[in-house]
Amino acid sequence: MEAEKQAMKTLEDQMSFYAAYHQDGRNKASHFIGVPMIMLSLFIPLAWIRVDAGGVPLTAAMLFAGTVMVYYFLLDIPLAIAMFGVSVLLVWVGHQIAALGAAQGLAWFAVLFVGGWIIQLVGHVFEGRKPALADNLFQIFVAPIFLAAEIFFALGYKPGLHHAVQERALQLRKTAANPNLVST
Repeated sequence: MEAEKQAMKTLEDQMSFYAAYHQDGRNKASHFIGVPMIMLSLFIPLAWIRVDAGGVPLTAAMLFAGTVMVYYFLLDIPLAIAMFGVSVLLVWVGHQIAALGAAQGLAWFAVLFVGGWIIQLVGHVFEGRKPALADNLFQIFVAPIFLAAEIFFALGYKPGLHHAVQERALQLRKTAANPNLVST
């Protein structure tokens, strides 16, 4: 039920919560490296799980990425299109690594997965705040689209959303720092 509540939140809701944990530039930069590393790592073992659908091989990596993409398209079409391109590339690279065999694939998985998390945790040391997923595990799915939005914002796309997300994120940080504050 909690996952359904999270999935029904708007892009602004999801991004504001995530942004409240990601204000430091060094932390954001660490996520631009760590999040894709973790995404890629997950696509490696998922590429080994295959089914044949009428002569077309489908992998769990494709199905998982496709499911997340549906969620992204429900949140925001332009950001989802950007994430579609990134996801296709990462799924393809994951398949290439998986094709190297189990030993090499597992080694790549371990390095990318553990390395990606270490890089992000170092970013949170700079932030001085725990990761968003420590308070809401669903944020693991928000991280990639948040990074796409950060690029869009830097290019001047959707300034209204950017402003609203930043305002709400700062309010969430203030409320977290002083729970006695009432948000208006």
